[in-house]
Amino acid sequence: MEDRILRVNMSTLTTSEEPYPAEWAALGGRALSAKILLKEVDPKCDPVGPGNKLVFAPGCLAGSTAPTSGRISVGAKSPLTKGIKEANAGGQPGQKLMRLGYRAVIVEGQPADPEKRYQVTINKDGVKIGECPELKGLRTYDVCGKLAARSGKRASFIVCGPAGEAGLTGASIALTDEDHRYPTRHAARGGLGAVMGSKGVKAIIVDDEGSNARIAKDVKGFKDLTVSMTKAYKAGPQLFARGTSAIVPMANMMDTFPTRNRREMQFEKANDIDGARIIENFETRGGGMHNCMTGCVVQCSNVVHAADGSYKTSALEFETLALMGSNCAIGDLDAIASMDRLCDDLGLDTIETGGALGVAMDGGVLNFGDAESAIRTLEGVDKGEELSTAIANGVVYTGKKYKVARIPAVKGQGLPAWEPRTLKATGITYCTSPMGADHTAGLVVMPVMDNARASQDSQIVNAICDSSGFCQFMQPSTDEMRQYFNLMYGLDLSEEDIVNYGWQCLQDEWEFNRRAGLTEKDDAFPEWMATEAIPTNGAVFDVPGDEIKRVFSKMEVTPELLQMRASG
Repeated sequence: MEDRILRVNMSTLTTSEEPYPAEWAALGGRALSAKILLKEVDPKCDPVGPGNKLVFAPGCLAGSTAPTSGRISVGAKSPLTKGIKEANAGGQPGQKLMRLGYRAVIVEGQPADPEKRYQVTINKDGVKIGECPELKGLRTYDVCGKLAARSGKRASFIVCGPAGEAGLTGASIALTDEDHRYPTRHAARGGLGAVMGSKGVKAIIVDDEGSNARIAKDVKGFKDLTVSMTKAYKAGPQLFARGTSAIVPMANMMDTFPTRNRREMQFEKANDIDGARIIENFETRGGGMHNCMTGCVVQCSNVVHAADGSYKTSALEFETLALMGSNCAIGDLDAIASMDRLCDDLGLDTIETGGALGVAMDGGVLNFGDAESAIRTLEGVDKGEELSTAIANGVVYTGKKYKVARIPAVKGQGLPAWEPRTLKATGITYCTSPMGADHTAGLVVMPVMDNARASQDSQIVNAICDSSGFCQFMQPSTDEMRQYFNLMYGLDLSEEDIVNYGWQCLQDEWEFNRRAGLTEKDDAFPEWMATEAIPTNGAVFDVPGDEIKRVFSKMEVTPELLQMRASG
């Protein structure tokens, strides 16, 4: 089966396919999305207008037997940052699209009737667009239940929640996982759910029945590398074996656990929302650890049950515990699980939404620690309630609407948990990444001598990883990814080539943002982060502007960069 690009034109309600360019053989995921958007989308277009395009691009190793390599990138001009955005997600759709031979699905145009909703079905027999009025306005769990009842057992789903349908800029796109077929994996950041909603697409059904795993050009070499990499991972520390929720104690100790809209960076109830409590509950409530995609050896996803033993949510991760927990001074694990479930169901980014709730609490619109009011506010999102709508539009919108001075955001996007005043290299990533404040673009947790170099190196490696299909938690090295690309596609990428691959991805994204009108004024934190010290360690973000700018000039390739591992 030849690799193709699938176009879904929502203006004409037609689909078409074209051969995948041979010169793009190693491009996938984020790098492919950036290449398509820079080539085809006017950077000054209305993000929710007909000129924007929504790109679903599986990593170039997705659908193969490489371990934990089936992730997918979703790209578009962001309604939140007004620049380019790639949101990376796990789940099954990336694997299945690649097994069907689709290297990218490009959704373009808009339907003539904005009130109509459509589903796109992709399988071995082709592609169909059909109306689905019965799904309009439904939350994602209900949508997936209805789709599962009328789809094959191998089908996976990509779903736009009611927040995306309403065009709210904190909206995510939900994807289903392996075991539960629940909409719990999200292309979360940047408001891309609003782009999907603007296209009238409620759901994409991907059924790979009758397909096979993708075969590498060098079968033996690919198999040998997969075996050795899997063995090495399993013999190693397996840092994410208990999920990211296990990071809570470390983050709290390191002064990077945002509390009360980042007025503090340690939370007095951190122990109550530590991921260890989730693990303890497995014995009495049920639940456990699982993998979100076929071929995953990390299994970082926790399945969380309520006190009565019923399923509640998956996965309850560190960023959600931080932004919806400590950031809002909420120390009740069950309440945070309910908030996470609501965000998944509505199609909302938990980082952006938790940040917005914290801003509203800081402004006195809600009270810190009031979990019931926070849950009630989220319940009002698909009812159009004023405060609920503001929260679902994100940190900056909420801060401006309620005249709150302390708005933690860069390029219009709310800050993740990892604190830039404490972690200076990560702060540089937030400022310089084309994605805005996004820890997965280049997280640096350990102290380093050269913060700008560490940020650039991490951004390059993570750009390669987001293009490969590997999960960052698999922690592939730059050189391992180079070997995989060569073995899969019969290439001869050198060490310099693989670094240039990641650098070119960043260059494409920065160029899109430049054409969109973003300037160096957008590459900065709000002023209070340079003047307001963290109470427990006295840190402010005091990195000089010239040091930050060094990231935009490529530095020399070092042996350390070639062995550097992705981190997120």
